Amino acid sequence: MTALVTGAAGFVGSHLCEYLLAEGDEVRGVDSFTEYYPAERKRRNLDGLRASDGFSFTDADLLDADLEGLLHGVDVVYHLAGQPGVRPSWGSNFETYVKHNILVTQRLLEAVRDRPIRKLVYASSSSVYGDAETLPTPESVPPRPVSPYGVTKLAAEHLCELYRANFGTPTASLRLFTVYGPRQRPDMAFSRLCAAAAQRTHFELYGDGSQTRDFTYVADVTRAMRDAALSSWSGVANIGGGTRVSMLEVIDIVRDLCGPIEIIRMDGQKGDVRHTGADTRVAASAFGYAPRVGIAEGLRSMVEDTLAPARSRAS
Repeated sequence: MTALVTGAAGFVGSHLCEYLLAEGDEVRGVDSFTEYYPAERKRRNLDGLRASDGFSFTDADLLDADLEGLLHGVDVVYHLAGQPGVRPSWGSNFETYVKHNILVTQRLLEAVRDRPIRKLVYASSSSVYGDAETLPTPESVPPRPVSPYGVTKLAAEHLCELYRANFGTPTASLRLFTVYGPRQRPDMAFSRLCAAAAQRTHFELYGDGSQTRDFTYVADVTRAMRDAALSSWSGVANIGGGTRVSMLEVIDIVRDLCGPIEIIRMDGQKGDVRHTGADTRVAASAFGYAPRVGIAEGLRSMVEDTLAPARSRAS
């Protein structure tokens, strides 16, 4: 298949491109290097991909990119591009989230609605649920986001459903539950924790640490995306890691791998939910989803990836 991956230079996007290439797909990546985190970090995510004959990359903002050219001959669109982050989405920053999460998605849906694509897979988020009334949370629970970021992800998801219902556009919106793994964004908790362990600096823990998340390893996510694209199913589905784990438990695992970590406790942040947990029965039934990587194994790979540059310099 020929795939277009938006957000290809990001954390999940770069892993997805690698997985698609390994499966024999031709991949066109598109991304823009915004100021959310250092562009050089995202450029490094592309280093291995650029060596593949099956990969091409376009540096463009999807708000004004040549979508006709990008989509020509494409079988599947994986839409991962967007403005990330719950905590920065308040105040004047909200305009940026509206542009990159809602307007871009609508523009992309308009561009594909009359094309014979196999599937548009949209990377939605567990943030759409907010503080869910049921754990684990099925897709039937009414979404009630508690952050502006969650509002924009839900709005884009609704757009996918609208184009599916009105134009027959085959869309699959996957609600991803806290994705982690090597190359995770530097603002995310696991990335900050592993960096603190590797550099022997402190880790800022927001809240009391008893809050839980359904953490999902990135390889499970990329496999789910391609499986959803290949299936006949369309709709909305949760993608989770299979168990809820507290941040205190995560810290203990990383301590066992790396040694002592100084913890500085911070107040909880607006928009952070207390607990998340994915009911993944829809994804299991629709395209055979089952998480394969547990939290200890996934964290080990993340720690090893974080420590690798320091070990290389030491040798």
